Amino acid sequence: MGGGNGAKAAQKRERNAKNAAAGPKSQLKTNAAAMNIICQTCRATFLSTSRAKALDEHAQNKHNKTLADCFPGFVEQPKK
Repeated sequence: MGGGNGAKAAQKRERNAKNAAAGPKSQLKTNAAAMNIICQTCRATFLSTSRAKALDEHAQNKHNKTLADCFPGFVEQPKK
């Protein structure tokens, strides 16, 4: 008995070819869409998952302002 993996290999090649035809899966567009926190002083963008500490550091170090001055209406998302 032969017990080969020829059929499995052919199926895998077909599946890989189908996935390759769909194009590469890039996070660039997803990441760009998630940049929705904007500093009102310099218009720098930050990911929606940014924490208040990082935004506060930006406000103090870059503009010598407070978090509320640069990011009015910012509400930190609760940790899961």
